[in-house]
Parts: sequence; structure tokens; C-alpha cells
Amino acid sequence: MTAWRPWPRGLRGRLLLAFVLTTVAGAAATGAASAASANTSLVEATQQRLTKTLTDQLGALTAQLDYPPGQEALDRLRSALGPNALVTYKTLRSADGAAPGLATEALRTEVSLRRQLVTQRLTVNGVPWLVIGTPVMITAPDGSRTPSGIEVYSAHDLTSVQQQTAALTQSAALAAAATIPLSVLLAILAAGGVLRPVRKLRDTARRLARGDLGARTTPKGADELAELTVTVNEMAESVQTSMTAMEHMENNAKRFAADVSHELRTPLSTLTAVVEVLGTTADGMEPDARESAQLAIAETHRLVQLVEDLMEISRFDAGTAQLRLEEVDVADAVRRSLRARSWLGEVELEVPDGIRLRADRRRFDVVVANLVGNALRHGEKPVQVHGFASPTTVRIEVTDHGTGLSEEVLPHVFDRFYKADTARVRTPGSGLGLAIARENARAHGGDLHASNTPGRGARFVLELPRNLEDA
Repeated sequence: MTAWRPWPRGLRGRLLLAFVLTTVAGAAATGAASAASANTSLVEATQQRLTKTLTDQLGALTAQLDYPPGQEALDRLRSALGPNALVTYKTLRSADGAAPGLATEALRTEVSLRRQLVTQRLTVNGVPWLVIGTPVMITAPDGSRTPSGIEVYSAHDLTSVQQQTAALTQSAALAAAATIPLSVLLAILAAGGVLRPVRKLRDTARRLARGDLGARTTPKGADELAELTVTVNEMAESVQTSMTAMEHMENNAKRFAADVSHELRTPLSTLTAVVEVLGTTADGMEPDARESAQLAIAETHRLVQLVEDLMEISRFDAGTAQLRLEEVDVADAVRRSLRARSWLGEVELEVPDGIRLRADRRRFDVVVANLVGNALRHGEKPVQVHGFASPTTVRIEVTDHGTGLSEEVLPHVFDRFYKADTARVRTPGSGLGLAIARENARAHGGDLHASNTPGRGARFVLELPRNLEDA
């Protein structure tokens, strides 16, 4: 089950989302800051207005008061101030509305100590209030001011101010939301400008990956993308130059191997005839001479086999290897291959009769002989050959009971001239047997695989289609 990915995977989607989020976040931050500033300004303006109104009222009313005041004077002053007012003088007090509960002990203490106007904002039961507390001062003829002992507290409901600030915040949110369509449009235009050269580079890279080494992208502008385009073009040019040189060297190497193999074939045929004659007379030679003759015969046969394998590889490289297809009984073909090399007594054969396929009999024999010969030389007995068939495929498995193929050897087992032990320079064979076996398998539309069998040794599996036309 694929995990849900909330973040877009495509570059276009990520650019659009990032641009929109940045724009919306900026608009939201600006709106929030503006709303907060407007809210602060509105509250402060309201506070200043209410404070000035209260001080103006007190300035007009306190001149008419008698000092010390009585309860009646306090009541008149409180009534003149309006609702939600509290007036105190020592133990006397005149109260109305919510002011007595809102004029906290802390506020009253601060007014008494500081002897100046003090404001306090608080919220009670969800309602915002502004409480203004101030002492009433007596102004002497010489202009000096002394406290009269009268303290006035006035409470004002700020619900209307809160509603205004909420409206401002909502307007800011709507303004931020209104920027989304514009930001999306700008993001699409910006993403198109950024991604257009990226898409061209992607198409160029795909053409290079498909083998079109002449693919290039024309750089435009002088930004980082243009520099990247130039770098990709330089890389492609370098790869094309290297590949052309390597292809030329490979063709020369293949041509050299084919030419040398062809030129060696005739003198080797003569040399083979000579060593065969030498072999018939070796028994009558002195021991040292007989040993030298036998060594010459073995090395000549080894050289002949190497030349034949090189010529076979050259045919595959040149694409001239031809298949002569015929109906082949798999069990019979495997037995013939083993019998021709005197291996029937050394191999456990389990291939059911009746398995048939269309194949080149000679090339099938080469594959089987290479696999079994490799198991006998480098593995340990018993060497087993098993055959399996499905309606479309024939599978031949060759296993041994040796140490198997190491992790270092396994990836290279079908490489040409590869030797697992570099010290064994005189091992029998040309080092091309498994490479030729795989080429033959693929020429039939099948393949050859190598692995290890747990608890046993190496395991080679030949898979061939039963009918080449349907492969």
C-alpha cells in the first residue's frame, strides 16, 4: 500500500504550492499586522476620547462642589458622570451600574498612591471594559493642586470597539484570500518560465539515454539554468567523443581478433596434422622426448580450441552467427553431448523423455558441453543435469557440489577471458566457453543464468523458448 504524500512530487506542483503559500503567508502576515495596528490605534483613540471626556466633565463639575463633600454632593457628581460610575470620599461612596465591581482594589490603590489618572482594561464574562480612575484635585488661587480626597471611577463597555476590530480582522483575512487566485496565476507564469528550460534539458537527457549522443539543448540567457545547459552540452560532447573512441577501439579489437583467428586457422590445421602424426610415434620416443611431444600436442589442441572460440565470438559480434533450427529431443541431445565427451558415467542425468523444442542442434550441444565441462573442471561431483518443461519454455539446470561461486566471481562469470583465480593461467579452456554459451542461448531467444545452490555448489540455468517464432 502506497503511503499518502501530502507534498506534491512534481517540480511544477512544488513551485506552485511554495509560491502560493509564500504569497498567502505574506498577505496574511501583512493583514494581521495591519489589523493589530488598527486595533491598537482604535482602542487607544477610544481610551483617549473617553479619558478626555471624563476629565472635561470633572473640570466643570468639581468647581461647584463644596469641600468636604457630603453624600448628596457625591450622588450629584456620580449622576452627572453617567452610568457605570463610582465616586468615593473616605467612607462615603456613590455607585451605579458595573463600576463598583470593575474598580478593582489594585486600581484603587494605584490611583490613591499615584494621585493621577489611571486606566485599566479587563474582560468580565466575555465583555471587554475600560475602567478609568482619577482623583479629584483642588486648584488653589496660586495654581497649586492638592488632592480633595474624592476619587472617581468610570467604566466603559468596549464591545463596539471589539466588533470594529473583528471587522477589520475579517477584512484582512478576505484580502489575503483574494490574493490566492492572483498568486496562483503568477505562480503558473513563474513556474512555466523556470520549468521550460528544465523540460528541454530533460528531453535532451532522455535522448542521450536512448543513445542519441548528438542531442543538445540551446542555452538561453545568462542565469544558472543557462549555465546548467552549457554544462550538460559539454558533458554530452565529452561522452560522445569517448563513446566514439571506444566504439572505434572495440571495432578494431573485434576485427583484429577475427582477422588473427582466420589467419591462424590454416597454419594451425597444418600444425594439427603434424602433431597427430607426432602423437602416433610418441610411444617409441625417449621419456623426455615423449613428454615434450605430448605437451606440444596438448598445447596445439588448446590453441586450436582458442582460435575456434575466437572465431565463434567474432561471428556473434559481427551478427553473422546463423541458426539452423530443427526439431530437437532435449533428453536425446543432452545424452549425445555427454556421450561424445565420455561424461555419461560422471554425470547424474534427469531429463524426461519427450521434451522437444526447435533449436540449432550444434549450438545446443555447445551450451550443454560448456556447462557440464565447467562443472566437472571447477566443481565437485556429483554433477547433476535436470530438465524441466512448460508449454512455452525448456529449462536445463546444471549443478555441482563444490564450493560454489564467490560474490566477487558471480557478476563476471560470463565475461570473456575472465578467470576467478588469476594465478591459474594454464587452466584448460579458452576462457570464452561460458560467454559463448550465453551468446548461443540468447541467439535462440533464451538466456543463461548463474547462481549458487544453498548447501551445494554452483548452479547454471539454461532457459530456451520451445518455439523460436513465438519467443
